[in-house]
Amino acid sequence: MSPSASNRNSSSSSSSHSHPHSHGIDKLDYHPANSQRKPLLRPDADSTSSRHSRDTSYAGSFFEHVAEGIMERDRQRLQREAVRWLSFIWAIVNCLCAGSITAYSLYGHLFQSKLHYTQVQVNIVSIVAELGMYLPVPAFGYLCDRLGPGVPSLLSGVMFGLGYLLAAFAYKSGPPPSADGHGWPFGVMVLAFVAVGMGTSCMYLSAVTTCAKNFGRGNAKGIALAVPIAAFGLSGMWQSQVGSRLLYVKNPDGSKGDVDVFRFFLFLGITLLCVGVIGTFTLQIVNEEEMIDEAIDELERSGLLAQDEFFTRAADIHGYGTMSTGDLSDSTFDFLQSEAERLKAHAEEEKRKKTWLLNEETRRYVMDPTMWWLAGGFFLVTGPGEAFINNLGTIIGTLSPPHVSASTSPATHVSIVAITSTLARLITGTLSDILAPVAATHQHHRGPDSMANSLASIQSVDHSRRFTVSRISFLLLFAFILSLGQLLLASGWVQNHASRFAAVSALIGAGYGAVFSLTPIVVSVVWGVENFGTNWGILAMTPAAGATLWGAIYAFVYQKAAETGEPGIERDPNDVLCYGKSCYAPTFWAMAISVWVACGLWLFAWRGPGGWKKRGVAV
Repeated sequence: MSPSASNRNSSSSSSSHSHPHSHGIDKLDYHPANSQRKPLLRPDADSTSSRHSRDTSYAGSFFEHVAEGIMERDRQRLQREAVRWLSFIWAIVNCLCAGSITAYSLYGHLFQSKLHYTQVQVNIVSIVAELGMYLPVPAFGYLCDRLGPGVPSLLSGVMFGLGYLLAAFAYKSGPPPSADGHGWPFGVMVLAFVAVGMGTSCMYLSAVTTCAKNFGRGNAKGIALAVPIAAFGLSGMWQSQVGSRLLYVKNPDGSKGDVDVFRFFLFLGITLLCVGVIGTFTLQIVNEEEMIDEAIDELERSGLLAQDEFFTRAADIHGYGTMSTGDLSDSTFDFLQSEAERLKAHAEEEKRKKTWLLNEETRRYVMDPTMWWLAGGFFLVTGPGEAFINNLGTIIGTLSPPHVSASTSPATHVSIVAITSTLARLITGTLSDILAPVAATHQHHRGPDSMANSLASIQSVDHSRRFTVSRISFLLLFAFILSLGQLLLASGWVQNHASRFAAVSALIGAGYGAVFSLTPIVVSVVWGVENFGTNWGILAMTPAAGATLWGAIYAFVYQKAAETGEPGIERDPNDVLCYGKSCYAPTFWAMAISVWVACGLWLFAWRGPGGWKKRGVAV
C-alpha cells in the first residue's frame, strides 16, 4: 500500500471515531428504533413496482400481447359468424315475405267477377308482374354484387309498398271505364303489379345472393340456398291463409266469403315495406375482400390469364407498359412485381380489383355455351310452371259445370303448391349436398392445362368409389315429375273430379320448386359465387319470357273455348268464363312436351361435347 493511501485510511478512521455524530453514515450507526428513518433493507412501494415492471417487461408483456392478439382474433371471428348467421336468418325472413305474387290465384278470379276484367286482362296483370319480376333481375344482381344486398333490399321494400298500395285503391275504385264502370283505368293496376314484380325479384335476389356468398364456398352450399328458396315458396302459402282466414269478406248470411282484396293489399304493402327496410341493415356479405383476392389469385395460377392485370397496371404507371416482360431486366421485373403487389394491397385498388374480377366473371359466363343450354331448359320448364300457378283459380273454375260449386278452392291449391314446392326444395338441396360429386372451391377458374385441374382429375379417381348422384340427375327427375302433373291435367283425368286436382297441384309444385332450387345451385357450382348475383340474374330473366309465352297461350285457348263453348254444356252467351276440358287441355299437352325438350337441353349441357362432364366440372 502506498503511503498516501495509508494516510487516507488512517485519517478516515480517525475522523469517524472522533466524530460519532457526523453526517457520514455507516451501516452500524443505523438503529431500527429510530422512527425518523426507514429500514434500508425494506423496499418501498416505488421500488417494488419498478422492479416488477422490469421483471415482466420482456417475457410477461410478450405473452400478454400474444393472448390479446388471440382474443382479438377470436372476437373478430365470432363477430363475423354472428353477422353471417344474422344475415342468413333475415334472408329467410325476406324470402318468407317476398313471394306474395304466388298468391295471385287467391284474388285473380275476383278481378273478373268484381272488376269485370276479361281473362286476357287478368292474364295481362299477371304477365306484367312476371316481366317486372324477371326482366330487371340482371340489374338487381349487379347491384347486389357491386353495392351489397342491402341496397336492393331497400328498393324492394319501397317498390312493394308503392305497388300494393296503388293496387289496393285501384281495386277499391271499382270496374274501370273500359268495363262500363267508374273506377281507375285498367292501366293503373298494370302499373301497380309491375312494381310488385320488381319488388319480388329485388327482395328475393338480395336474400339468395347473401346466402350464396356467405355459405357457397363450403360443403353446405345446397342447403344454404335451398332454405331461403324454400322460404320463398312458403310465402304464398302463409299469405294466402292470412287473406282467406283473417282478411275476408262476410257473406250476407254471416259465412266466410272471398278475401277482402283491399285490406289484403294494404297488409302486404305495409308488411313488405318494413321487411325490406330492415334487410338494408341486416343483409351483409362476410369476408368479401378475401373471396375476391382468392378468386384473382386462382385466375392468375390457372393459366386463364396470360399476364397479371396488376403487373400490367404497375408497368403502365412506371413507363414500361409498351415493353414485353422478356425485355425487362431482372431488377426491373422484380421492381414491377413488387409494385403490382403493392397495388393489390392498396386500399384504393380494392374497388377496382373487385370490379375487374366481376367483369371478367360476367364475360366468361356469357361466353360459355353451356350457360345458354341451361338457360334454354330453364325457360322451357319455368314458363309452364308460372302459367299454372298464376291461373289456378280459373283452371279450377273449368273443372265443374256452370252453376255447380267446386269442391275445392284456389287458396287450398296455392297452399298445396307451396308445401310441395318447399319440401322439394329442401329435399333436393339436402340430398345434393350429401350425394353430389365433391366440387373444388375454384374449379370454375381452372384452365384446361392447369396443374390444379390435373390434380383434381387424379383426386376424382379416389372419390369415384363414393356413391354420387349429380345435381343434373335430380334436375331431370323433378322436371319429369312436373310434366307428369301436366299430363294428368291434359288427359281429362281431373275433369268433373275436382278433388283429383290436388294430385296435379302436388306434382307440378314439387317439380317447379325443385327446378327453382337446383338451378341456382348449379350456377354457383359451375361458375362460382363471386359474381353470383349477376350470373343468376341473367339466367333468371328466362322465366319472364316463359311466363309471358305460356300465359298468352293459356289465355288464348281459354278465350277461344269460352267463345265456342263445350259440347253438351249450356252457357250464357254473355258469360266470359269457360267450362270444360277444351279450356286447358291443348295448353297442357304442349307444356309437357316443352318440359321434355328442356330435359334434352340439360343433358346436352352436362354430357355433350364441351359439356361440364368433359370439362371435369363436378356438378
